[in-house]
Amino acid sequence: MSNEVKTKEKVDMDPKYIIKLTVTLFLTCLVVAAALGGVNAITADKIAAINWENTQKAMKEVVADPDNTEFTELELTDDDGIAIVLTLDSAYEVVVNGENDGYAIKVVASGSQGNIEMMVGVDGEGTVTGVSIVDNSETAGIGSKVMDNEPLASGV
Repeated sequence: MSNEVKTKEKVDMDPKYIIKLTVTLFLTCLVVAAALGGVNAITADKIAAINWENTQKAMKEVVADPDNTEFTELELTDDDGIAIVLTLDSAYEVVVNGENDGYAIKVVASGSQGNIEMMVGVDGEGTVTGVSIVDNSETAGIGSKVMDNEPLASGV
């Protein structure tokens, strides 16, 4: 071991340099934030349309007669007497041949990598008729297999 003592050099920071660096970083952040806001403004409607298509597809997957079914969005209130375990996103009345045939309820549950949006079909008697995944952020090859109801490598 060496007996030399290492000393730290003191860095002399010029206040003008610090101000210049701060302004440069601020302007960079401002430009990036404006760019992200612009991209969001351009893509928000397209993303909403895709989500609505996925919601409609999921609703049709959870009812008995998807070809003759119409959906009417319901307003959710706390007075419905429903025990809320998941976050209720939206609810739709299922109408087949002009008569109420149940409900399609969009719920959001927490997954391991983010939220899982699913549509749950319930008939007029309160029996679950189906569950369909609308959107999820699960890991490809692991959580996504569960979403697609595929067996894992272990066969489970």
